[in-house]
Amino acid sequence: MIRKDEPAPPAPEPKTLQAPQPGPPQPAAPGLPPSDDGELFEMGSMEGLSMADLLGPDPSQRGQAKRSAPTPKQAARSVDDFDFDEEAFLAALDDHEPHGTTGEVVRGTVIGMESDGVYVDIGGKAPGFMPKSECGLGVITNLKERFPKGLELEVLVTREQNADGMVTISARALALRQSWEKVRQLEKEGKVVQVKVNGFNRGGVTCELEGLRGFIPRSQLQEGENHEALVGKTLGAAFLEVNPETRKLVLSEKRAATAALFQNLEVGQLVEGQVVSIKPYGLFVDLGGVSGLLHQSAITGGQLRDVREVFGQGERLQALITELDPGRGRIALNTALLEGQPGELLIARDTVMAEAADRANRARASLRQREQDAG
Repeated sequence: MIRKDEPAPPAPEPKTLQAPQPGPPQPAAPGLPPSDDGELFEMGSMEGLSMADLLGPDPSQRGQAKRSAPTPKQAARSVDDFDFDEEAFLAALDDHEPHGTTGEVVRGTVIGMESDGVYVDIGGKAPGFMPKSECGLGVITNLKERFPKGLELEVLVTREQNADGMVTISARALALRQSWEKVRQLEKEGKVVQVKVNGFNRGGVTCELEGLRGFIPRSQLQEGENHEALVGKTLGAAFLEVNPETRKLVLSEKRAATAALFQNLEVGQLVEGQVVSIKPYGLFVDLGGVSGLLHQSAITGGQLRDVREVFGQGERLQALITELDPGRGRIALNTALLEGQPGELLIARDTVMAEAADRANRARASLRQREQDAG
């Protein structure tokens, strides 16, 4: 009970909400990752915002608002606005374009050298480098004298450019490629070549041809029993095998005599020889060191029952050469072309042989006319 003369007690002050005071971080519950909710739900940045601000515009009005919102105009820009230099751009492309692919023949100019090789300008962003061992066939003792500065030469690219843009080049590899090409052509033409013997082993002798190492087996030497004595001598030789892939160059001194005879023969030539062998398919005729085949179909234009009907063993005859293959040592002969009428050799062989020279001229003219008509 409160007495009237006692003062009334003060009214309690209204309670206000206090923002939580930051305290030490609480450990996360076991098995759960730590939470950054305090940062995600920071309320300080929302002060002064109304509920409408938080909810944003009415969803039904959003598309319209988006359509009606003004968009900034972007001025169209041309290439000229970027200060574009076409010549500089193309020059930059050239600087980064690879120069020289493996196996390519390039031409360049010597611009410098070191003790282990030569630098050659081949048009790339860096010069090509030619190691001393690749500067040519054989041993080169004086690089400076062999490759003076400013010398123009052709080389073969053996390794494409590295990270610095430099390629590896070789004059030796190019020379070897050209040598193989030349030797293959000599073989195709059935040529006899002169080689100098520079060594020997149990199987034969070695020699050099166009910078390539060749080999002549003992069985293909005229003096095979004393082949050691041939070192330093020059021999005539024909080709047995030319293989650039396996680097095999095999020659024959014995076949050289045969190949030399081939060089004096040509298609359409009238030759004389002796029948040395008779086979069911034709006659082999010795032409003075080389043999030609007179096939049964080329003996006469008449009906031939046996190859011995016209020519026998040991008899001499004249025939036209219709095919030459120096590489395989083959010569094709023909006597039917000497006949005035098909089968004339069966009844008047001696007359045909006696008039062989005149008949050969008419036959060659007839063959040329046929070739012209066909061409």
